[in-house]
This record gives sequence, structure tokens and C-alpha cells, in this order.
Amino acid sequence: MSMQGSYLTAAVATAGVIGGAYCAYSMYQVYQKPQLPTVWNEVGTLKDLYVYPIKSCGPIILSKAECTILGLKDGWLRDRVLMVVDDKNNFITARAHPELLLVQTKVRSSILTLNCNGMESIDINLAEVIALQTPKPATVWGVTVPVYDCGWEASEWFSRLLDKTAISFRLVYYASQNSRQWSNSINKYFKFTKNDTGALPDEVPFHLINQASVDDLNTRLDGSRMTPRNFRPNFVLTGAKPYEEDDWKFIKIGENIFEVIKPCTRCLLTTIDPETGIRNTKTEPLETLKRYRQIESPEVRKITGSAPRMGLQIALRSGPGGIISLNDIIYAA
Repeated sequence: MSMQGSYLTAAVATAGVIGGAYCAYSMYQVYQKPQLPTVWNEVGTLKDLYVYPIKSCGPIILSKAECTILGLKDGWLRDRVLMVVDDKNNFITARAHPELLLVQTKVRSSILTLNCNGMESIDINLAEVIALQTPKPATVWGVTVPVYDCGWEASEWFSRLLDKTAISFRLVYYASQNSRQWSNSINKYFKFTKNDTGALPDEVPFHLINQASVDDLNTRLDGSRMTPRNFRPNFVLTGAKPYEEDDWKFIKIGENIFEVIKPCTRCLLTTIDPETGIRNTKTEPLETLKRYRQIESPEVRKITGSAPRMGLQIALRSGPGGIISLNDIIYAA
């Protein structure tokens, strides 16, 4: 067996199932299989395809990718399977550290390369991380997840990027083949199942944005202009009408079927320019979105507050392993 094969075997052998206690209501929803549509309407095509290897860092633009329960995959490249944590092993994001948005990554075989303006690049062998490290706990939104530490070189690199002083931050790699545990409180109004939380995304492993909705938003902004990258989607749809996506329950991209779990509620991260890491002084697009894109349900608003909606959080409902490619036809039901 090759060394990479050995590493892959080790990765599978060390993958654990994240357990958790679920209330009866949640268990009922977990094991209900949705009735998939038989009639689809063509709504557009796939314009852009993004994968974000490190949570809150820059994207990699792909022409095709494989769908898994943990998100998009292209060999060792996987969506949001790495994150930066502080000295208490709590995740950090670009909301507090906008410099993270400027970190660019490449993945060749199992080698992850990190680049950022003015810093030397470094390489991290993810296969070695899996083979040589023992999983330890870290925290994402109050949920404990198993992770591998990516080593002192990555720690020193991110610490210099973020605070220029001591080794305060570490890069970690998700250490399971299963979706992370989720809080059953969020499932009271939505359709999460035990396979819908992915590795390290905020909510679900797939996110779609409608280019026409972003274009309409730009007509309402004064002195600012947004792109789909402000919203960090996996899929950018072109050809639909603005906000047409609000009425969709299921989406099919090529032959891959997704269920709409919830609208994506937006936060301060959208106000940071993904190209420069500079915050918008007028807190746009949030302030404009709040004026016309509020969630209408008062019950759901108890969870989301005043966060406006833009885009869709979706979860895979067809079998894993399907391929999505640029210019695929997108259907809705």
C-alpha cells in the first residue's frame, strides 16, 4: 500500500461518530425521509463554484466538484474542514479577524499551501497530520468537535498574521467522516437532520446565492457595490429572477438534489470586503438588507433576530458522490 493509501486508511480508522442526545421531536425529524419532487422547473445555470478549505479564509474556484454529506470535495480539497482556533481551542472567524479573508490556499494531493500578502508561503501535509496526530476537542458555536492539530509551523504563521506576537492561534483539521453534532434547539423551526451540519460551516454544508438578487441589492445601495463573494456561497446561480429562490423547497444541480433547510441569515461578515479585508464604514449591505429582507415569521425571528435573509442553506438529499460542474442546469421545485 502507498504512503498516501496508508494515511487514508488511518484517516478512516480514526474517524469517530459524534454523539449527542436528541429530544423526541428532533429524532422524529431526523429519521423522516423527505418526499423528493418528481416535477422540476428549470431556473438557471451554475455560474460559479467555490470551496473554502479553511473556515473564514479565501475560496478556491473550481470547475467541478464532488458532493458529500460534509460538503463539496475535490480529492484532498474539501469545504470548511479546517479552521483557526485560539488558545482555548475556540474557533475564530473573520468577523473579529478580517485578515483571515486574505489567506489564500492551494491543495495539491495532500499538501495544503497557505499564502497571504507579505508573508512567506508554507506547506502542510494533511496526510501526515491525520497519520501522526491524535484527535482532540475544539469548539464551534458551542459544539465540541474532534480535530487534528496541524502543527507549530501553521500555528506560528497564523499567530504572526493575526496578532504579530506570541503563538496564540492554531490551525486544526476536522477529525471525523460524520457531520458534527447539532443543537436540537435550532431544529424547532427548520428541517435539519443528523447529516446536515457538515464539518465546520456555521450551519449547513451547501450554500446557494442568486446573482440576480445580488444585482438587485446593488441597485438599492448608495456608494457601495457587493458581489456574490461577500456572501461566501458554494453555488452562484445565474438566470433566475431576483429573490425567486425564496419560494423554493428543493434544488437540483445537474443530477444532485438538495433540500432547502432555511434561508441564510446574514451577519457582519458580509460587510467586510473579501478582496481587501476592509470593513464597510456604513455597515453595508446589512443596513440595506434589514430594510427589506427580514424573515417574516415572528417565531423564527426569536432565533434570528434582525438578521436579514440572503441566499439559501441547502442539504444533500441525493446519494453522495455526484459531480457538479460549471454551467450545469439548475432546477427548482
